Amino acid sequence: MPDDQASTQADRAGQPESTPSAGTAQGPTPSAGTAEGRAPTPPAGTAGSPVPPAGRPPLSATDLPTLGRPSAPPRKPTDNRPRDLIAGRIVRGGSGPCYGLVDENDREYALHGPDAGELPIGAFVTLRVAPRTDGVDCGPGIPLRIVTG
Repeated sequence: MPDDQASTQADRAGQPESTPSAGTAQGPTPSAGTAEGRAPTPPAGTAGSPVPPAGRPPLSATDLPTLGRPSAPPRKPTDNRPRDLIAGRIVRGGSGPCYGLVDENDREYALHGPDAGELPIGAFVTLRVAPRTDGVDCGPGIPLRIVTG
């Protein structure tokens, strides 16, 4: 067998082939140090490396602390909200003085506020309120007065 045929058979037997010429349209070949198309592992101590640089401890040398089970419920509420503020969507609106509001817990409020101005239906609002002392009936819901200014 001539030498050219022997080298061609060696190439087919798993020996690396020579790099194609610039005019040949072939797919990318794996670069040195990679295994079949996988990216090379970055050297230790570089960004993206799973191994910290020499002489430097890893970012978290210990396990994170875990909180234990509480021995009892909290003594005070943990979500202290002002009692004079309500937030919700206007369900009966307009220029007033009576409005309807439904909060996030589906509680309905009947609000009276002669100086509250225009509150369009569907608007999400947060209002400062107080107990109602007048005898005005603003429809279904918990009666409250809108505090302005």
